[in-house]
Amino acid sequence: MSSSSGGQSRSLILTAMIFAVAMTFIDQTIVSIAAPTIQHALGLSSSGIQWAINAYLLTLAALFAFGGRLADIAGHRRMVVLGVIIFAGASALCGATPSGGAAEAWLVAFRAVQGAGGAIMFPAAIAIVVVTFDLRSRGRALALFFGLAGALTAIGPIVGGYLIQWSAQWGWRAIFWINIPVALIALALIAISKPPNEARPAPMDYRGLALIVPGVGLSVFGFQQSALWGWSNPAIWVSIAVGVVLLVVFFRVEARTESPLINVRIFSNRTFTVENIVLGVAMMAFIPVFFFAAIYGQIALAEKATTASLLILYFFLGFVVCAQIGGRLLDRIGAKRPVVLGCALAAVGFGLWAGKATDLNVGAQVIYIVMAGAGMGLMLGQANTDAINRASRYSYGEATGITQTVRNYGASLGFAILGTLLITRFRSAVTSSLTAKGLPGPAAKTQADKIAQLQGGGNGNIADIPQFIRADFASAIRDVLFGMCVIMAVAGLVALRGLRPGVQQGTDEAAGPAGAGLPGEGPDADLYRSGSL
Repeated sequence: MSSSSGGQSRSLILTAMIFAVAMTFIDQTIVSIAAPTIQHALGLSSSGIQWAINAYLLTLAALFAFGGRLADIAGHRRMVVLGVIIFAGASALCGATPSGGAAEAWLVAFRAVQGAGGAIMFPAAIAIVVVTFDLRSRGRALALFFGLAGALTAIGPIVGGYLIQWSAQWGWRAIFWINIPVALIALALIAISKPPNEARPAPMDYRGLALIVPGVGLSVFGFQQSALWGWSNPAIWVSIAVGVVLLVVFFRVEARTESPLINVRIFSNRTFTVENIVLGVAMMAFIPVFFFAAIYGQIALAEKATTASLLILYFFLGFVVCAQIGGRLLDRIGAKRPVVLGCALAAVGFGLWAGKATDLNVGAQVIYIVMAGAGMGLMLGQANTDAINRASRYSYGEATGITQTVRNYGASLGFAILGTLLITRFRSAVTSSLTAKGLPGPAAKTQADKIAQLQGGGNGNIADIPQFIRADFASAIRDVLFGMCVIMAVAGLVALRGLRPGVQQGTDEAAGPAGAGLPGEGPDADLYRSGSL
């Protein structure tokens, strides 16, 4: 095969993998813009629609390591194909959610199945890209892969807004069914390009799987349900405590397991650990902001989905521009400065945005939305890249698997905590407003509970929401944005205290203690070693 035809073949494989994973990134945020429409159409509670979004992120976080190991054992191409089929099938069933009492359970369940499909597909797709491209061209290929993936995450709500407007016949269901033609294109490209089907049989760490899945699930479940059950309910504390204990046990067990789901020895690299803490904390704000901005635009500002998506577009514009600046700074001066500055800029942006949220004037908010997005763009990619680079002796695959697990877990936890804050603050504000209008205290509280769980009363027409409800919802969103401000300030403080200045000097320094790497494996083998890729 000539170098030209070989290059074309590699480009086709890369295109196939991008189409395959495109669905997983779009679906992290596309549901956000349709959330109020779905909620009214199906009569879901506020916590129910948040679970419809969070179930996807939760299964991605819980099963990502398992998906990586399964891909290594069964073959990368095979798992990409299986993941695409599972994801597309679950998308079709999400779009076919029936009305009635079963709607909430149906939608949440098949969103979770989507996440499982993504967890199988994504690490296998990364492995194929790594194996397909040699060391000299791999960096550009992965940059394109992750660059497009990040862009799709940000524009998902914008695409969703236009799909809702243009597909009057399907309505919100189109945001799920759009995945089907994308999946068919991905499968066709895979069949044509025939990417490598590397398989490296190894024992499956079922003990680790049995610990990480309930650990992730229970710890997030407790926070998510606290708005409904109340913090006085002991089940909340038991759920969180058991989840955290299981995750601690998972870490200790993996450290002693010969063939683990996640090689936790990689955390002996201090910089890698710090960068992952920064990523986990920052993702608590990054993915949830798309959901909260979308519902703020539609409920508080009374805008159509397409107009409300402009809030996200402003955020995305700041993100894209500063992501490029951050990448150049990373190459020139290292990760610490762009990560710390990015966290600080995002914290200030979210704080100033929060201060204007109750004005219900988009024009006064735009500059602060752009600022928040710019801060996230400046730090997010740089923290991720530096974490992976610092762990090169262990395995880029190991590092990528861990960072993706941490990112998805952070996003799930952010949804749970900020969603609880939103419902609690909204319910409190509505109770005060109804009491001020003369409704007796108990009746006001009962009515506020209903409004907080069925935003706008569930009549399907957001335009009919009373003005005082819009103002109360805006005040609740203000508190959520202040919460994001605090989250990014914490991430910045961790980066400031934990990261060292300067450009990375080399793999030996980055890898941590001598002999801590994975013995007996060459650099390319490390790139897709079984574990958590």
